[in-house]
Amino acid sequence: RDYVAGGSCPSKANILGKTVIVTGANTGIGKQTALELARRGGNIILACRDMEKCEAAAKDIRRETLNHHVNARHLDLASLKSIREFAAKIIEEEERVHILVNNAAVMRCPHWTTEDGFEMQFGVNHLGHFLLTNLLLDKLKASAPSRIINLSSLAHVAGHIDFEDLNWERREYDTKAAYCQSKLAPRVGGLSLPGGSERGVCSPPCPSLPSPSGTGVTVNALHPGVARTELGRHTGMHSSAFSSFTLGPIFWLLVKSPQLAAQTSTYLAVAEELEGVSGKYFDGLKEKAPAPEAEDEEVAQRLWAESARLVGLEMSRGSSVRGQPLDE
Repeated sequence: RDYVAGGSCPSKANILGKTVIVTGANTGIGKQTALELARRGGNIILACRDMEKCEAAAKDIRRETLNHHVNARHLDLASLKSIREFAAKIIEEEERVHILVNNAAVMRCPHWTTEDGFEMQFGVNHLGHFLLTNLLLDKLKASAPSRIINLSSLAHVAGHIDFEDLNWERREYDTKAAYCQSKLAPRVGGLSLPGGSERGVCSPPCPSLPSPSGTGVTVNALHPGVARTELGRHTGMHSSAFSSFTLGPIFWLLVKSPQLAAQTSTYLAVAEELEGVSGKYFDGLKEKAPAPEAEDEEVAQRLWAESARLVGLEMSRGSSVRGQPLDE
């Protein structure tokens, strides 16, 4: 079963003294990733919306790993204000940030909107992490070598970036299609800086990937596999008698535990052999080609510009990023 599920992280490397941020780390893959990295000596920051659950998760991880450098911080990716506040505190209080794991996500929820009026899946899965990553980018550069790890999904293959209606305001809402778009967006280039090689950081996959010696920041994406987590609570699978009884044995074989699903993000965070490897997409522990649209540089540039406009991110004349609203 472990072989079918993809296996465990082969690297034994530790990250003693390195600071790690894991979004959505109070449960599921995020919590297990934080636990795995805490075992390896990291200074772990759990970034979550629900602080009661976040504090409980941090307590669990401290108890299990005996690593007392595990802390809970409030971050609501459905709120641009919350993201800015979180990033400002990190920049002020943390000397270094070495690893950013963009893990949090919502999946196939009803047609909800974020605090700022974005379709929830696009707003959280893409725009929230887009703003967070760019606000922390200078800190990551100053901490180099550092790594950005984006949790994607095999669902990105079925996604399409509809620039005419990114927020599903004109079409009849399709929760599955909206999820697929939200998982394709970061992969198509939405967490990159415009001008890839010129700016020095590029989201996976990136046709014009810069030399790692440029900024010392690498960016990779992954599909963790299908896992038994709370992410699928809106799909109906948990309440389906057919799924539970008829497909139960198949699910047991193919659906990963959160611990196994966290092995890929752990691997991308710590593996010494991945030092300097950037712009790649991993399915489990193996590099894999992403969907063709994810490699379209023209789409990537357009999406970056539109995402920056939506979240109020402004580029200065240099390569730094300012996270102030455009009207300020």
